[in-house]
Amino acid sequence: MTSYRICVPASSANLGPAFDSAGIALELYLTLEVEEQSAWEFVHTSDLLPACSPYEAHYIYQIAEKTANLYQKPLSPCKVTVTSEIPLARGLGSSASAVIAGIELANQQCDLNLTTHDMLKLGTAVEGHPDNVAAALLGGMVISTALEEEVKHVQLALPELEAVLSIPSFELKTEAARNVLPSQFSREMATMASSISNVFIAALASGDLELAGEMMEQDLFHEPYRSSLLPHYEKVRQEAKLAGSLGTVISGAGPTMLSFARKGEGLALATHLQGILPDFQVALTHIAKHGLQTETLRPATD
Repeated sequence: MTSYRICVPASSANLGPAFDSAGIALELYLTLEVEEQSAWEFVHTSDLLPACSPYEAHYIYQIAEKTANLYQKPLSPCKVTVTSEIPLARGLGSSASAVIAGIELANQQCDLNLTTHDMLKLGTAVEGHPDNVAAALLGGMVISTALEEEVKHVQLALPELEAVLSIPSFELKTEAARNVLPSQFSREMATMASSISNVFIAALASGDLELAGEMMEQDLFHEPYRSSLLPHYEKVRQEAKLAGSLGTVISGAGPTMLSFARKGEGLALATHLQGILPDFQVALTHIAKHGLQTETLRPATD
């Protein structure tokens, strides 16, 4: 009987000014252990996951079923044990990780032989934009855009950075965070916001961390509006800067905030932030070099 493990990292999108186009994978993981059996069963083993619903209502199953139906393949039943290190509705790409996991579940159960390009298109179709799914699928930092039926992306090599996450106890749904954004920008505003994003990406690509950190905190696309939903926004930015952060931004749609630090400096930054944010979970993590990974635990036997 076949048994295998699917592992998908968390992700943080936007990174300040690269709105809906940049994402990084983080070393927090959604893990599925899959074992073929005669009926569908989902088991949750993490406090970060909701109560386990009937399999038909489980989001990962729904994505897997949708993928199988798209390719007109039967989705054979299995037991799926789900573990997660990714807080829900905190701006850390939990839904994108689940989408990639569901697509890969169908890929394995239906022998679809999907390419990375196939999976990126499928994930983007579900999420609406590719920033989180691209990072979760590919790992590292990914710049991406959806053009009609195609998704274009570039993986960007990064210097070794550490990421400190300031995670509040409350959730913020993406829809609510979207609703505070303006429906349009003036040409002057769009030009300025785009130029800031361009300089940010170019600074990262060239290894100029000081400039990249400065540009991270100059976003005009979303942070001026979403900050009103985050009472901790200014405090975290100011305290992180005092403790040596290169730059601090809203992670995805929030409410988590992400601070970058040079290698070896993240622990001191995390310790400082935890001291001034006793009700938060402050986590030191790293950029995940690899995205989706699947490994066989027990091969099929005749």
